[in-house]
Amino acid sequence: MTEIERLKTIVTQLRSKNGCPWDRAQTHESLKPECIEEAAEVICGINILTETGDPENLKEELGDLLLQVMFHAALAEEEGLFTFDDVAKTVSDKMVRRHPHVFSGVTFVSHDEQLQAWDEIKKTERIGNEWREAYLPAAFSEAQVLILKAKARKHCQ
Repeated sequence: MTEIERLKTIVTQLRSKNGCPWDRAQTHESLKPECIEEAAEVICGINILTETGDPENLKEELGDLLLQVMFHAALAEEEGLFTFDDVAKTVSDKMVRRHPHVFSGVTFVSHDEQLQAWDEIKKTERIGNEWREAYLPAAFSEAQVLILKAKARKHCQ
């Protein structure tokens, strides 16, 4: 069993009938604060690595962020929406598509040409989904509020 399979098994067990009541009660909405907090803690881990050369905190915080991804994928799978493998496939396909110079033998004359191609690929990906961008400003605002709440919680502990 790979470690990613082990993590998926652990999350499934936590969500099971005999699992953890807190984990069973979670939803995509209820986990928003944890997702933001873990992403911020990854930033902290990067800063610690940069300042001290110690990678341990970054490794731990990346694991916590991965847990969030796995947990949301488990919820989505329970809801019949998609699986963790679907998430991994989607990002893998995106990276291959956005890097034709690495995966498809395309040669760019300059870095600027490569960046223009990247922008064109992203523009093509958005066709039909432009409406999604309208949600981004509100998501950033919500993330800021969640970060402030997480900070306040940490100060009270």
